[in-house]
Amino acid sequence: MSMSHSLTLDTKGALVQGGSRGIGAAIVRRLAKEGAQVAFTYVSSADTAEALAAEINDAGGKALALRADSADASAVQQAVEATVKAFGRLDILVNNAGVLAVAPVAEFDLADFDRILAVNVRSVFVASQAAARHMGQGGRIINIGSTNAERMPFAGGAPYAMSKSALVGLTKGLARDLGPQGITVNNVQPGPVDTDMNPAAGDFAESLIPLMAIGRYGHVEEIASFVAYLAGPEAGYITGASLTADGGFSA
Repeated sequence: MSMSHSLTLDTKGALVQGGSRGIGAAIVRRLAKEGAQVAFTYVSSADTAEALAAEINDAGGKALALRADSADASAVQQAVEATVKAFGRLDILVNNAGVLAVAPVAEFDLADFDRILAVNVRSVFVASQAAARHMGQGGRIINIGSTNAERMPFAGGAPYAMSKSALVGLTKGLARDLGPQGITVNNVQPGPVDTDMNPAAGDFAESLIPLMAIGRYGHVEEIASFVAYLAGPEAGYITGASLTADGGFSA
């Protein structure tokens, strides 16, 4: 029995920047499930990345793991080109690579500050610039921001919050630039989501859960489903938006 009628992203080519773990891996799996051919970048966890690609390929999908440090602009550009070469097209770009450093202002290392900007902001522009050269009508760029753009209720996160706020303006500007090409650009702002980087159990989680309207961490699939919707054909009228999925953290 053919399921192709229900695959909203059938034949599409996608690239997920930062796709080997956590939210990124859930996005890779969901886009593949919807029928897209998915390339994704990783920086260090080669075994994890190759296992994810193999899992999708073995299930009859098409996935490609690409080593690329998002702080390296040429590596990001090469990942875009490698995706186009592999799939013959690029329709969807998800910018999920992100780093977090937390420290008091007086002690915040400027090297950490620069890396946060390079990965969380600069790579989003670099990837979007490269991808836009290959995208046409129906193209989708989806940035993964953070509810911390709106609310930073704990100390030590100023540079991280700034990097995620920067995506709000970048998303609006890119939406204006790329709208005439038929490309939408949106920013998904997750709240606390249960991942290796931010587990739902522990002291940090216990401090955040009381701040949420829904008293639990999100699941990676809850972010991936939102991204898949924005990547799909029904979301064509949404662009320049920062859309929060945070369990009421910023409510």
